[in-house]
Amino acid sequence: MRRHAVIEPHRGARTGWLRAAVLGANDGIVSTASLMVGVAAASSDHRQVLLAGLAGLVGGAMSMAAGEYISVSSQADIEKADLAIERQELKHFPDEERQELAAIYVERGLEPALAKQVADQLTARDALAAHARDELGINDYNAPRPVQAAMASAAAFACGAALPLLTALVAPARVGPTVMAVSLVCLAALGALAARAGGASMGKGAARVTFWSALAMALTAAVGHAFGVSVA
Repeated sequence: MRRHAVIEPHRGARTGWLRAAVLGANDGIVSTASLMVGVAAASSDHRQVLLAGLAGLVGGAMSMAAGEYISVSSQADIEKADLAIERQELKHFPDEERQELAAIYVERGLEPALAKQVADQLTARDALAAHARDELGINDYNAPRPVQAAMASAAAFACGAALPLLTALVAPARVGPTVMAVSLVCLAALGALAARAGGASMGKGAARVTFWSALAMALTAAVGHAFGVSVA
């Protein structure tokens, strides 16, 4: 009987995009809803609440994009610098670098003779790629892409921030409590879905997101109520 290779799904492959998407959407909902709730507690003007939400959406999305771009660009710069160093070492010390590569494979469980053979073959094919992958942990699969990361973070934040803003548009009465309630329900659902995608408890995922989000909104509402100043 022929046996077919089975490709096993692994949740680890979802870590990068899942974390970025959930973090961006979560920040968008929490920060924008908190801002709107705080302004609603300080002022009864519905237009000011909407303006605060819109400003929070635009400013937050741009902040997320800038932060992600700078962070990922810094990572890319570090990797380029490491590759430049490795390129020089391969040029001036090829034998030592080949031995270093073989030692890495020995540490991973290969016999010394086999490790040397693998190192020799990979060095002959593409020495820099072999060292980048096995010594530095750099490969094309997880290569940093600053522009894509910035756009994805901004889009995720904007999608999350749009929710409390749309809530305020369709439910102008008691806008503060309404925005807070709808946002918490959506945040709980987001936390549960993220936990399920990551193989964790949906209940715990929803509970921790809801708790910290409710705390953030309550604090901003308290600040707005305490100062009670309208935003001009």
